[in-house]
Amino acid sequence: MEQIFDILAAIFLVIGGFFGFVGSFGLLKLGDPMSRLHAPTKATTLGVGGVLIASLLHSFGAEGYVSVHELLITLFLFLTAPITALFIAKAHIHRHGDDYELPPTGGDASWAVLSDSEEEPVKTD
Repeated sequence: MEQIFDILAAIFLVIGGFFGFVGSFGLLKLGDPMSRLHAPTKATTLGVGGVLIASLLHSFGAEGYVSVHELLITLFLFLTAPITALFIAKAHIHRHGDDYELPPTGGDASWAVLSDSEEEPVKTD
């Protein structure tokens, strides 16, 4: 039974290494910052997730206990990566985007970072 967990852990390590390599390669080779955004949020997240699942399987198969730390790290990683991508994309749109360059939102509202209001910004001291 322990050999099955070792084989599964090895498979997840190879998959995690592959996704980590593809994510790192994409981060270096993609030219546009919005294209580069997919590398750390999609591929590298799956790479780190694969390594953490392999560690979880190894601790269960070899040591006989379930490591809650790896499970929580994996959960936290998969929950925060999309939020991070959203903030990076919105910051890029805010700094480098104009209204005419952005696609339509499909609703009545404009993009959240590019307001159409004529109000003066509130100054804080």
